[in-house]
Amino acid sequence: MSVKSALHYAPAAAEPASRWHNTIIRGDCLSALAHMPARSIDVVFADPPYNLQLGGTLSRPDQSRVDAVDDDWDKFADFAAYDAFTKAWLIACRRVLKPGGTLWVIGSYHNIFRVGAIMQDLGFWLLNDIIWRKSNPMPNFRGRRFQNAHETLIWAAREQKDKNYIFNYEALKAANEDVQMRSDWLFPLCTGGERLKKADGKKLHPTQKPEALLARIMLASTRPGDIVLDPFFGSGTTGAVAKKLGRNFVGIEREENYIAAAKERIAAVRPYAAAELEVLRGKKAEPRIAFLSLLEAGFLQAGQALYDKKREHAALVRADGTLVYKNQAGSIHKIGSWAQGLESCNGWTFWHYEDEGALKPIDSLRGEIRRQMAAAG
Repeated sequence: MSVKSALHYAPAAAEPASRWHNTIIRGDCLSALAHMPARSIDVVFADPPYNLQLGGTLSRPDQSRVDAVDDDWDKFADFAAYDAFTKAWLIACRRVLKPGGTLWVIGSYHNIFRVGAIMQDLGFWLLNDIIWRKSNPMPNFRGRRFQNAHETLIWAAREQKDKNYIFNYEALKAANEDVQMRSDWLFPLCTGGERLKKADGKKLHPTQKPEALLARIMLASTRPGDIVLDPFFGSGTTGAVAKKLGRNFVGIEREENYIAAAKERIAAVRPYAAAELEVLRGKKAEPRIAFLSLLEAGFLQAGQALYDKKREHAALVRADGTLVYKNQAGSIHKIGSWAQGLESCNGWTFWHYEDEGALKPIDSLRGEIRRQMAAAG
């Protein structure tokens, strides 16, 4: 599924799922989500209001004012009102998530713990909490608390039984010097040319997230062509990164000035080519191939002998895809373990076939079938 070159505004109305791809829906997120098709979204990234409840202005030591979050959209009457809002949008997002889909939500200490508890109450299954450690956090000017140097992301499956969610483990590990990707991520705040500004030079959006953060999220939990929903679209970071990475997006935003800026921003993005978006996948993600398939494909024949790499053991291939070794019959794994006197054996790497006098692992034949499947698909 290719990313559309144009960006559309879309009203909240019941339409086929594909009509929502790469659109910004202007309006309240609850109303818009109610009109979206059920089970149509692969991943949700939510950056909801933090409910900071700032009391008065925040000033630096030189008495200059800090450009903090004091917009009306971040203000709620009390915790009960915030919790009710949180529960409502989480229920709406869970409805549009596909089985196996996941949800990411980011927040600060003001709200993330309340959000997490509500997620668990609603049946989401928490997979990880991720710490975004800021390399350039804002100082604590009053000196009465620790410097707030991080935000927390929660990554959750739609429900506990969903085991087939996307996690590109091998790709993340390879990109991290062949070491498992950790749950603490170091990124700077959104600054410089990436930070969108108003005509007066002030920040367009007070909580614009860095593109590197969204890229890490999408590279970890989506594949090219997947659909990412952002119900609090803001300045369009999710859409810009999705377009660049060959993902589709759906954004919901009620502020016209944010929508206009997001539209211009996303239109300027150059998507990566298909070859640049290939995802490294481990063996567990490869299609299962039965040993019998090697016979059906003509790579092996009934009556042919298989050997271990030292030719100490020889087994006979039978037409039903089993092996016989010293009057014992069974799978390539069972007979491999029995021949060695071991409890288990990977028959694909233990057994070899003879090709012009040389022994080659039967796993190479399985790899050839997988390549043929990929080419046909």
